[in-house]
Amino acid sequence: MAKFSYSFQNFDPERMAKASRRDLRISPKLSIEVCREIKGMMVNDAIKLLDDVIAKKRPIHLRRFNDSQGHKRGDGFGPGRYPVKVAKEVRKLLLNVRNNAEQKGLDPDRLRIIHVAAHRGPVLRGYIPRAFGRATQFNEQTTHIEIIVEEIRR
Repeated sequence: MAKFSYSFQNFDPERMAKASRRDLRISPKLSIEVCREIKGMMVNDAIKLLDDVIAKKRPIHLRRFNDSQGHKRGDGFGPGRYPVKVAKEVRKLLLNVRNNAEQKGLDPDRLRIIHVAAHRGPVLRGYIPRAFGRATQFNEQTTHIEIIVEEIRR
């Protein structure tokens, strides 16, 4: 496996835990929007938010990649979507980082997401055969996601 590094620099192993997932077959654009939505939240609140997105009860507000997107109901909500596939993968990563923090002796109820980032991964190239000996390119995007949480002192 290739060696990789996190884009977060000031990591304190006494108070923080980290986790990442690589080469996920999910949309990089929607991953960026979901990561922006959960940054700064407590881990348990972020898991509840993603559960609501998976159940299509609460949409994710699209701020950057929102061209031709329909508005969702709510008081002035604006363009949004229900990225179920992305929410499932980010939820798995949140559960992973919470377990990593528990193994380090951190309190899982006082964990705040201080860094979350989604980066584009390698493109999986493919082709679809068409009529008359032609072919159409069918590429699949991959995404890398990393999360760092910190235990909040009270």
